[in-house]
Amino acid sequence: MSKVLNPTIEAECTFAHKTPFQLASGEHLQPVTLRYALYGRLNERRDNAILACHALSGSALVAEWWPEMFGRLFDPERDCVIGINILGSCYGSSGPASLNRRTGKRYGADFPLITIQDIVRAQARLLDALGVARLKAVIGGSIGGMQALQWAVDFPERVEHCIAVGAAPLSSLGLALNHLQRDAIRNDSAWCDGAYDPEQPPAAGLALARSIAICSYKSPELFAERFARRPDRSGEDPHASMSGRYDVAGYLDYQGQGFVRRFDANSYLTISKAMDTFDLARGYNSEDEALRRIQCDVLLVGISSDWLFPAQDIVALTQRMKAAAVRVQYLELSSAHGHDGFLADADALAELLSSHFSNSEGNDRASLVAVA
Repeated sequence: MSKVLNPTIEAECTFAHKTPFQLASGEHLQPVTLRYALYGRLNERRDNAILACHALSGSALVAEWWPEMFGRLFDPERDCVIGINILGSCYGSSGPASLNRRTGKRYGADFPLITIQDIVRAQARLLDALGVARLKAVIGGSIGGMQALQWAVDFPERVEHCIAVGAAPLSSLGLALNHLQRDAIRNDSAWCDGAYDPEQPPAAGLALARSIAICSYKSPELFAERFARRPDRSGEDPHASMSGRYDVAGYLDYQGQGFVRRFDANSYLTISKAMDTFDLARGYNSEDEALRRIQCDVLLVGISSDWLFPAQDIVALTQRMKAAAVRVQYLELSSAHGHDGFLADADALAELLSSHFSNSEGNDRASLVAVA
């Protein structure tokens, strides 16, 4: 689409006023607010909903971070695409930046541990309020893909299609990188044990955390092509002084500084920890038992150059699903962008998914509505 589509509706839903919302950690939230956006409209039967789940720093505004899907995989004339800002984030849903009604202050570091299961259960409460009993599809990349998989396991009767891109339980290397990012924030003197002034956040720590993350989102090949060993494009000479940067360093600094202006440090801690703890076996006797609950068709997409969630890990999850009698297929997105390919190469991803669903139906209709 030539321009970003505006949501049909953007609003908030608040629940758990009287009865606390229980979390997997044993703690609770009361009340809970979720910010959401609808693209298109729910039909009378409320059976045309597609839930698009965002990644770590995304929001409910799906068309801002995945515009390529509209008009191809998503058709707002028939579908109602729903975006929900997840628990723990900082774009209108309950999170560390929210007011804790018990103390009258921001939660900060006192915001409880959140899991992907908690996020999905909260989304289910919002969909209940909207009258959506069953989703035509749930789709997402990275943490969004984790949510899609959790939906298929925890609410099997409510999902017709699950599409997860670049999503699997994190490897030990992924856990290590997330740990370093959180330490970068906590070691910033401005963090103040999470009780920092919003006007004076731990900017240096958050920027460094984002820079580390960017390294894990991209591929060595992409960095070599874009930056090689060239000096920073500002004209700095890395051979002349300790502060002289190479081009790749200037890029990472730029990405980190821009991120500080739009995201909350405590939210980063909260969501990255939820990413760490994603494990479909949690709450069940085994992963196999969890996978056997799935009733919908599942499509898993690996990214060829992804080393944070390697394609072989997605293939392995596909094989485990097949062993559990899940109707699952695997596709691979060819991209030099690494894990970030589901966003940076979204045109190619939209074409891959559209072609898959068109071919599976034996016609040229690409909308997910056509395969429901």
